[in-house]
Amino acid sequence: MTQTLIKNGSIISMDRKVGDLERGDILIETNKIIKIGRSIRAPKAKLIDAENMIVMPGFVNAHIHTWQTGLRGIAGNWSIPEYLHLMHAKIAPRFTANDTYLGNLIGSLNQISNGATTIFDWCHNNATPAHTDAAISGLKESGIRAVFGHGSPKPDPKKHQLPYTHIPHPRSEIERLRKSIFASDDNLVTLAMAALGPDFSTWEVTEHDFKLAKEMNLIISAHVWGAPNRINKDGYQKLAKMKLLGENHNLVHGVYLSNRELKTIVDSGASVTVTPEVELQMSHGTPLTGRLREMGAEPSIGVDVESNISGDMFTIMRMTMQTQRNIDNQRIVQETKLPAQNLSIKPKEALAWATIESAKALKLDKKIGSLKPGKQADIIFINKNDLNLFPVNDAVEAVVFHANGSNIDTVMIAGKIKKRNGKLTYRGIEKKKTLLESSSQRILKSIKY
Repeated sequence: MTQTLIKNGSIISMDRKVGDLERGDILIETNKIIKIGRSIRAPKAKLIDAENMIVMPGFVNAHIHTWQTGLRGIAGNWSIPEYLHLMHAKIAPRFTANDTYLGNLIGSLNQISNGATTIFDWCHNNATPAHTDAAISGLKESGIRAVFGHGSPKPDPKKHQLPYTHIPHPRSEIERLRKSIFASDDNLVTLAMAALGPDFSTWEVTEHDFKLAKEMNLIISAHVWGAPNRINKDGYQKLAKMKLLGENHNLVHGVYLSNRELKTIVDSGASVTVTPEVELQMSHGTPLTGRLREMGAEPSIGVDVESNISGDMFTIMRMTMQTQRNIDNQRIVQETKLPAQNLSIKPKEALAWATIESAKALKLDKKIGSLKPGKQADIIFINKNDLNLFPVNDAVEAVVFHANGSNIDTVMIAGKIKKRNGKLTYRGIEKKKTLLESSSQRILKSIKY
């Protein structure tokens, strides 16, 4: 078995027992971490010098619609009604399977370049099995670790057609994928269901989809606003009573849910993903971060859509934390007429949202999300000598408050180098970029957005 020894890094492990090391080593065997310490001897190991590097677990992006990569810069002025109409009814139907492949490939490579080693690819533009297979091919080719969320398109119904809200998740497709591409849960890319959920489907469809996910032992994720016009106002209470709500459910957004509903969801063991920048722009409402913390839960976090924001997890982490800090600070000012004496969220907690907490949401925390012996070697190096970081007086604060994607020097996924010395190892990216640009121009041609 091949061994790799990372030497002399400033290690942020995100594991309580391992702790943080101002200067330490990590020994990897094939794809797993086998030892972390201040000084490790391994004469036969391949040496990687991490001098002047912060070494930490890769980010886990818990929610991204990667297929939209080629649509960057079109939705910066959209509210949620505009997004749902223009993106899903007008633009999405123009995608070929190859368009989806290119978006997923380039989008995943961008995530790797920016330090995300894992994504939940919430793919809801797969009109045909060919689109689905192309999306999966893009993920696999990039080398990223991913949970592929098999979703369903949301076009405007044609005459005599059922609206998408009345169409159950396709059992045949889930069975096909589960028996072939995703027969094993030990691969780098695994399967989940990206379902309509109680806010966007009839109760019959909701019940069908949650039962299917339970039968197939899959994560089932759903967008939830909790707004008054949602289809099933008591959907989560009904799911809980039927014992269909639990650790396999991932709820995204949920900003208008009542505290009673949210507590039902949290108590069931389901995870909640916050995507703060998109939620703030598109009038979803105030991110759930603070309400979750008050209930003893922690959020997972994600980018959501690159059609209107950057795919940078550093920004998402900061925005999640600072938005909630501001809410908490203003509450204190209103109550005491004085500024807050202590801030409500420490930077290490925010870093956990982007790593181990998001890994938990994807049910991957036994494999990734922190650095400890036995876990997969999903590791990133951040260059402490870069001008925007230097001098690094506190490694955690440097990552949370100052770093960005340009500081990512090295990325390792399952022990394999995907970026080194600031350059992706993927070959042929310029050709793929040209193809993505042509794809984008064709899709957007003559569409007013």
